[in-house]
Amino acid sequence: MAEPATTELTNRRGFLGAMGATAFATAAGQDVIAAGRPVMPGESFLEPGLVYLNTGSLGPASRAVLHRTVEAWQALEANPVFQSYANGPAHQAADAVRERAAAFVGCAADELLFTRSTTEAMNTIALGLTWQPGDRVLTTDQEHEGGEVGWKHVARRHGVAIDRVPVGPLDAPGAILDRLTTAWTANTRVVSVSHLITTTGLRMPVAEIAALARARNALCVVDGAQALGHVQVDVRAIGCHAYAASGHKWLLGPKGTGLLYVSKDAEDRIQPIQREEGRRFVVGSTGMGSLPLIAGLGAAIEAMQARGMDAVERRIMALRERVYRGLEALPALAPASPPPGPLGSGLVAARVPPGIPSDVLRDRLREKHRVMVKMVEKRWFNGIRLSAHVFNTEADVDKALEALRIELA
Repeated sequence: MAEPATTELTNRRGFLGAMGATAFATAAGQDVIAAGRPVMPGESFLEPGLVYLNTGSLGPASRAVLHRTVEAWQALEANPVFQSYANGPAHQAADAVRERAAAFVGCAADELLFTRSTTEAMNTIALGLTWQPGDRVLTTDQEHEGGEVGWKHVARRHGVAIDRVPVGPLDAPGAILDRLTTAWTANTRVVSVSHLITTTGLRMPVAEIAALARARNALCVVDGAQALGHVQVDVRAIGCHAYAASGHKWLLGPKGTGLLYVSKDAEDRIQPIQREEGRRFVVGSTGMGSLPLIAGLGAAIEAMQARGMDAVERRIMALRERVYRGLEALPALAPASPPPGPLGSGLVAARVPPGIPSDVLRDRLREKHRVMVKMVEKRWFNGIRLSAHVFNTEADVDKALEALRIELA
């Protein structure tokens, strides 16, 4: 009888140990960033020779993050029921990750839920509200499909109207606020905006928009898909009622992870079904989620905390300026993102000449030059978008720019 007990103890220690290991030393991580070297040397699964400048779509997880995920999965499968239910090690570990994630975004742990993506988090908000015909959602014309599909769903099912205001890449915060204020109606219940615009990387005045919503007794929802792991995120400082984010973009976590923040002062209006059995992470109201992915998400957050978000953002912005200046110097391209300054972020887009379809250019860069970039969705404009992170180097940027010069010659 001693062997099962020993196995269970080993599994518990292994799972919790995997959750508690620090992926990077803080000082070492910041020194590497400051030196301009990639912070995951030898730690990435990226194909050799691949220049990956598409973190804004999906970021590559490090070997340390994947190791943590697999280790947690192995512990879970060794004794599934013991690990998963009630107060088993997997659930204790998931609660520990939620505490860490909450500290990372500036809220209490019981204000945070795990999701599979930003889209799922945004949908959870839309479906967690009680709607009346004639209610209105105020948003922009630059929202990602995943960020607005929930609003489209309630519009179709409940007679909710969606009002969109235009946002351009050079728009000042005051101009954006003026447009939102002008578009506001007595029936506006929710204002939903991105923290960073997915197409151009424009930084939105989310704190000012949240203040506007609160002053008018409306809810402010922020789509943070492009922000978490990219810029400092403090949901309380922003003042929003809800914030949706993913773990698999700039946070460099496992694919299929996300977070949803719902402030305590909005819990009477936003009521996700995940909270039906209480605020704690429980199987009863969520079903069997992927606990190993949560373990990996915890490792990704630890790594980002160790690097320091200030150092991460500085490095991203330094690479961003190199990308912007390089695109600006190519006669065939027209930058579509804010110039260097306070409105820009690590997402940099450029318009491509009409005679060159953006998807064709993207594929040529990948197939001929081993450079990965994103094609801007054609409903916005014919263009490409580059997004560098701390694992990238100046040489990566230069190779991408040279590939573009060749293809656009």
